[in-house]
Amino acid sequence: MLLHDNVTTVKGIGQKTGEQLEALNIYTISDLIMTYPYRHDDFTLTDLSETPHNERVTIEGRVESEPSVFFSGNKRSRLEVRLLAGRHLVKAVFFNQHYLKSRLELGATVTVTGKWDRGRQSISVSNFNAGAKDGQADFEPVYSLKGVMHQKSFRRYMRSALDSVTGQHEESLPVALLEEYKLPPIDQALEMVHFPKNPAHMKHARRRFVYEELLLFQLKMQGMKKIRKETERGLIMDYNLDKIKAFIASLPYELTGAQKRVVNELCAELKSEVRMNRLLQGDVGSGKTVVAAIALYAAITAGYQGALMAPTEILAEQHASSLAEWLEPFGVTVAFLSGSTKGKARVNVLEKLANGDVDLLIGTHALIQPDVIFNKLGLVITDEQHRFGVEQRRVLREKGMNPDVLFMTATPIPRTLAITAFGEMDVSVLDELPAGRKEIETHWLKEDALLSILDKMENELRNGRQAYVICPLIEESDKLDVQNAVEVYEQLSFHYKDKYTVGLMHGRLHPTDKDHIMRQFSEGVIDVLVSTTVVEVGVNVPNATFMLIYDAGRFGLSQLHQLRGRVGRGAEQSYCVLLADPKTDEGKERMKTMTETNDGFVLAEKDLELRGAGDFFGRKQSGMPEFKMADLIHDYRALDTARKDAERFLASKEFWEAPEYAVLRARLKESGALGNERID
Repeated sequence: MLLHDNVTTVKGIGQKTGEQLEALNIYTISDLIMTYPYRHDDFTLTDLSETPHNERVTIEGRVESEPSVFFSGNKRSRLEVRLLAGRHLVKAVFFNQHYLKSRLELGATVTVTGKWDRGRQSISVSNFNAGAKDGQADFEPVYSLKGVMHQKSFRRYMRSALDSVTGQHEESLPVALLEEYKLPPIDQALEMVHFPKNPAHMKHARRRFVYEELLLFQLKMQGMKKIRKETERGLIMDYNLDKIKAFIASLPYELTGAQKRVVNELCAELKSEVRMNRLLQGDVGSGKTVVAAIALYAAITAGYQGALMAPTEILAEQHASSLAEWLEPFGVTVAFLSGSTKGKARVNVLEKLANGDVDLLIGTHALIQPDVIFNKLGLVITDEQHRFGVEQRRVLREKGMNPDVLFMTATPIPRTLAITAFGEMDVSVLDELPAGRKEIETHWLKEDALLSILDKMENELRNGRQAYVICPLIEESDKLDVQNAVEVYEQLSFHYKDKYTVGLMHGRLHPTDKDHIMRQFSEGVIDVLVSTTVVEVGVNVPNATFMLIYDAGRFGLSQLHQLRGRVGRGAEQSYCVLLADPKTDEGKERMKTMTETNDGFVLAEKDLELRGAGDFFGRKQSGMPEFKMADLIHDYRALDTARKDAERFLASKEFWEAPEYAVLRARLKESGALGNERID
C-alpha cells in the first residue's frame, strides 16, 4: 500500500466506512494518519489512597454487592454497585446505564474509569470494562469524530493504516535539527502521537509536530517577506529632513520615545528601495495619527502624493480635519472624499488629484473607486486595517506604482499573534502614551448599584461633560437576558427628561444616520449617547468623560478596552463603569483585570490567554492559520524558535542547496510563498 492510496484499501475499511471517513475529509491513507487525536485518555490504574478529590481515576475491582437501579423522571436512571479495589470499598455510580446491571455479577472483576468523590468514596463512571484491565492500553487516543463513526473502530483503522505504510513518510526535518531539538523522526513520532506508551511519549511526539507546523508556516511567511523585498522595488523617497523637523517642532507637544522610534523606522523605509509593507499597532490614544502625518508629510516633501483610508465617514473626517490643521500651514493641499462627496465637489477633487494639485487625499472606501486616479501616489495608509477586506486594501495599493504601504490598528495585538497573523509584514509598535494623560478610572459594579452610577454620571453631565452608555444588543431578546440599547435609551430618556438630551445609535441604522448622530454627539448636541459597539473604534470626543457598559461580562477584554478608549481623550479625569455579574471564574477574572490596568498590550495578552486566537481576531476575518497540533498561546516559544530558524534558513546557501533540506524546500514551493521567483 502507498500513502496516497484510497483509504478503502486499509484492512477493515469498506465502501460504507470509506464514505463515513470522507465526511471527515479523510480520502487517502495519508489523510487518515495525519488526523491527530485531540487528547489521550489515561487508563493507568490509580492508587485511591493518594488521589485528590474530583480527579479522574481508573480502578480494577471485584463486585461486592448486588447492583441496584433507581429510576427518576424523564426515563433517567442511576445504577449503583460496590466494588472492592485493593483495600478500598468503593461505590460505583452509573448514570443512565441501567442495562449494565446484568454484567455486574457478584465476584466478577471489572474495570471502571470516572470522577473520584473522596468524601463519599464513590466514582461517577464514564468508562466501563467487564473484566480485568489486561489487554486495555494505558493511553487511548480520542479523535474528533462525527456521525456514526466510533472511537474504537477509528483506532482500529488507524492501527492498520500505520502498519501498512511503515517507512513511507518523507522526513521533512534534517537529522541535525532533530538531534539539536531532541525530536523523534517522523515514523516514530506518528506511532507515539497515536499510540503512546506513556505521557512522555505523547509529549515528545507533540513537540515534533508543533515545531514542524510552525517552521513550515514561518518559512512561508518569511519567504513571502523576502521575495517581496527582493523583487518588489519600492520608491526611493528623497524627503526634506529640515522640513520634517520643522513640522515636528510645530506640534503643541513633544513626541514620545515610541513615536520617535517608529517615525525613524518609517522614514528609513521611505528612503530605501525596499517597498514598505508595515503594520503600525498602538494602544488607544498612543498617537498613531501624528506618526502617520509625519510619514505622509515626508512622502509629500519628496514629490509624492499620500492617501489615508478610514472605515467610517466620521473617522475619515476627523483625520482630514486634524491633518489639514497640522499640514496646510506647511503648504500641503489636503482633500476629502467619501460617498457623500457628490456632483461638482467630487469632480473638482478628482481633477485636482489627477493633476497633482492635491498632495493628500483622505476618505473612506470611496478612495478605491475606479475614477479615483492619482498623479504620483507614494504612500498609502489604511487606518483600522481589519475593517477593510484584503481586496479593498489591494485596490488602493494598486492606484500607484509600488507605493509604500502602512496599515494601522488601535487593537493591540500580542507579539505571538503579530508575528504569526502578520508574519509577512514588518511590525512597529507604539507602546507608550503621551505624557500628562490621566488614566481612566475603571470600576466593576453589579446591577443593584445602577442608581448610584446614574448619579455619578449626572454629576459629570452637570459639569458640562458627556457620557456613553454601551449595550450588547439592539432590541429585546428572548434568548439572552441582557440589557438592550432601545430599552436603555427609553429608560434614560425618561430619567433625564427635560435635563439632558439622550441619543441612540446602533448597527442597523443607515450609515448616514449613524454619522449624523455621531456628529451631534461630537458637537455637544447630544449629552448621553446610548449605543451598541459601533462606537468601538476611532471616534474622538474629548468632552466625553463617562462610560457605562451594561452586561460587560459579555465582552472580551480587548473589546472592553477599545470601548473604554472612547473616553479619557481630553484633559479631564474620565471614568468607566462595568456593570456585570459574571457567573464563571473567567468572567470574574476579566472584570478584575479591567479594573487593574489600562495597558492594552497587557489586556491583549490576557484576552488571548482566556479566549484563544480565533476569538481574539474574530473567526471570519482573522486570517489566522489552522494548525492541527500547534497552539499559539501555549506554544509561543516554539513559534519564536521556528521564526528565527526560518529566517536563518532562508538566508543560508545551505538551505537552498543541501539535500537534507529538499523536503522543506519542496513544501515551501508548494505553499506558493515564492511565486514564480527563486530567492536564493
